[in-house]
Amino acid sequence: MLLLRVDLAELKIKKENIPSEYRLFSGRALTSRIISDEVSGTCHPLGPFNKLVIANGLLAGTPVSSASRISIGAKSPLTSGIKESNGGGNTAYKMARLGIRAIILEGETKTKSNWYILYINKEGAKLIDGSYLENKGTYDKTDALHEQYGKNIGIILIGPAGEQLSITAGITNTDIEGNPSRYCGRGGLGAVMGSKRILAIVLDDAGTSPVKPVETDNFKYLLKKYTALIRSTPQTAEGFPKYGTAGMMEITNTIGALPTRNFSTGTFEGAAKINGQALYDTITERGGEGASTHACMPGCIIRCSNRYPDKDGKILVSPLEYETIAMLGSNCDIDDLDVIAKLNYICNDYGIDTIEFGCTIGVLMEKGIMAFGDTKEIVKVAEEMQKGSYLGKIIGAGSIIAGQVFGVTRVPAVKGQGMPAYDPRSVKGLGVTYSTSPMGADHTAGNTVRLNIKHHLKDNQVEISKNAQLGATLFDSLGICIMVGAAVKDKNLLAGLISSHTGLACSEDILIEIALSTLTTEKKFNNSAGITSVHDRLPEFFYTEVNPSNGVAFDIFDQDL
Repeated sequence: MLLLRVDLAELKIKKENIPSEYRLFSGRALTSRIISDEVSGTCHPLGPFNKLVIANGLLAGTPVSSASRISIGAKSPLTSGIKESNGGGNTAYKMARLGIRAIILEGETKTKSNWYILYINKEGAKLIDGSYLENKGTYDKTDALHEQYGKNIGIILIGPAGEQLSITAGITNTDIEGNPSRYCGRGGLGAVMGSKRILAIVLDDAGTSPVKPVETDNFKYLLKKYTALIRSTPQTAEGFPKYGTAGMMEITNTIGALPTRNFSTGTFEGAAKINGQALYDTITERGGEGASTHACMPGCIIRCSNRYPDKDGKILVSPLEYETIAMLGSNCDIDDLDVIAKLNYICNDYGIDTIEFGCTIGVLMEKGIMAFGDTKEIVKVAEEMQKGSYLGKIIGAGSIIAGQVFGVTRVPAVKGQGMPAYDPRSVKGLGVTYSTSPMGADHTAGNTVRLNIKHHLKDNQVEISKNAQLGATLFDSLGICIMVGAAVKDKNLLAGLISSHTGLACSEDILIEIALSTLTTEKKFNNSAGITSVHDRLPEFFYTEVNPSNGVAFDIFDQDL
């Protein structure tokens, strides 16, 4: 596997061998290590000295289920600290078949009038004029690229939000059907890609050979054990395939953790209309192009994704996930899956993070810019965002800036990033994660909600969060979906797969050390960027306002962390 370095100032591309100290680094570990080694913490996130790093995992391209996630890292324009966001799709898989571990976009083009496509195939890589794609939504961009290069490609791309350097812009990846639906949405990394004048990266693996393990027999033996665990664990064999992430709503609504009307309470009266069962029933009843279970990447056997159809059975959006349903649903007092799906589609096409969008709309509703539950107005505002109106620009700047513009103090965000769909007063371990993670408010950085613990109590929540953050970093650094963790508890099994595939010595201790060093590296980068322990806290209202659903406030204070 190689590193592909793209110098935008000189419009030159070169392949590099992976440094020996990086050999077991992949995914988040690799993106964060390269950013830490090569980027100054004081640089402007959208300036020439920031870099965008795209990396796959050590097992990408293999038959290992759920092991082809893509990690994208940079200094974030939203948090001003280090950021890694990962997603599914077919891009990490195709990168592996092309022999690439990571792509590094660096420098700044000498002219701001041109846009580029980075095209990669088995012969090499080249920059191609992509100006004809400017201002197109992600769906039209994808259609145009498929028409030019064929359907059997992987595409990493930005929408108009990234072109406009919106600090909440995401980067999307095509799924196995070629739809631009798998978002690395958090942290504004789409704006960083836009600042590099790259609209799309096309991965054409035609004519490449399958990725093969070094020790075939042992790899097959361990793969069989790994697969059997996933197929025999109820959560990964039944729960996730049927309800996907939307099954989480039953849990959060029950324990008072479902954000409702800008985190003013933790239970939603309309939850039964938008929860996992409602989603499953709607998709099943409508049929057509819909699918209640769907693999987001090649070879995934968990299949927790979905394809949501309209009333005529035509695909409306894919996937419709818990975070999006909650932040555009209960958080905005909306109990209509069709409206939520339409908003999801608009955000995807524009190329903006649905979590941040839902957070920001909640802030606007808090101010009275629009009423909670006003479905027509929220769709109108989302469409304004696409048109680039002044209000649309404010929304695209995220919840913190929207709160500052309109004088709202109840803004659910940490380190500049809007809070995902879990009220931290009711899931205090996750509240600690929100507070202390280098990523800001990020549920994927160390989610504790599925643990069988008393989430409302503060006891041991710091240690629980620490372990959850370590586990999440480990999976992120392997390019393996965190859903696998419900079935595969033995880290030595993961280490064995890596050893037999790569020929490199690996163990549970080595994997834990990589995860620890990654968190340490990220913290050090943030410190150099001016983000310190002073910023490791939730918004004030979570400490001063009790959650009406259960009568608890967040009571883990700075000195406890």
